[in-house]
Amino acid sequence: MKKFDVVALGELLIDFTPAGLSATGMRLFEQNPGGAPANMLTAVSRAGLKTAFIGKIGADMHGDFLRSVLESVPIDTGSLITDPSVFTTLAFVSLSITGERGFSFARKPGADTKLCIEEINKDILADTKIFHVGSLSLTDEPSRSATFEAVRIAKEAGAIISYDPNYREPLWDSVENAVEMMRLMSTFADIMKISDEETSLLTPYNEPLAAGKYLVENGIKLVVVTLGEKGALAVSKTGYVEVPGFKSNVVDTTGAGDSFWGGLVARFLNENVDLDNISTKQMYDIARYGNAVASLCVEKRGGIVSIPTFDEVLERLKQ
Repeated sequence: MKKFDVVALGELLIDFTPAGLSATGMRLFEQNPGGAPANMLTAVSRAGLKTAFIGKIGADMHGDFLRSVLESVPIDTGSLITDPSVFTTLAFVSLSITGERGFSFARKPGADTKLCIEEINKDILADTKIFHVGSLSLTDEPSRSATFEAVRIAKEAGAIISYDPNYREPLWDSVENAVEMMRLMSTFADIMKISDEETSLLTPYNEPLAAGKYLVENGIKLVVVTLGEKGALAVSKTGYVEVPGFKSNVVDTTGAGDSFWGGLVARFLNENVDLDNISTKQMYDIARYGNAVASLCVEKRGGIVSIPTFDEVLERLKQ
């Protein structure tokens, strides 16, 4: 029996989200805990499963805050390293009137990029059902090598490898390098989420279904393409299914894709789905659950703090 249901490695950061204007007309920012892997784990934890985070923060007020937030979720922080030589990564978010985001990162370097494989407790990689990574840990060394090595260890120990590229152009030195690294990581994945904006980066195709089929043909057992308010498209060797989204009063899309994937993965585990024989009905069910989680997440500002409880998701599923 594995100790953890899902362990994730990657960035843990502060999203400074617009929160109106001060009395003098200056823009205010709200300190929101975030980072795609942490957002994803929060959605898993809120479904009642056991999770743990592997990463690095600075020995500063933001790092202390982030650790306390994870522990309150709860997410195990025994493998979260505090490093006094680097500063916790910050992301300043701009929001359009429709809730779409732009990013400006304080990450030169950020603590998340300085995680070394020697600092990782390798026992945790062998003690999880699913090991999840993104691509932000692939932008720089030593976190790039640490991520690939962690995936190798977890996969050899029998973990299902979950991957969400979560492409952020400002953090890469070139699009070409981003494509190379993101595609390389996809060769290790068993289950994978991409957005409809990432299809041409991860595959030779722009159209979601063609991209999904390509990835399945190249060894990934379950591929889900998120389609924004339209929902999601799930593809496996069994076939494919389109899953409509839920209506939302969109305030902030931060964490939407992460919470979707965390919800889907939680449902996948709770339903004891056989990944090698997943049916289209099961794909529909787990993706619909993910859609419900994401539809609630976007109705509040921030990442972790906006991710709904299990009971809230069940209520949304009644729609």
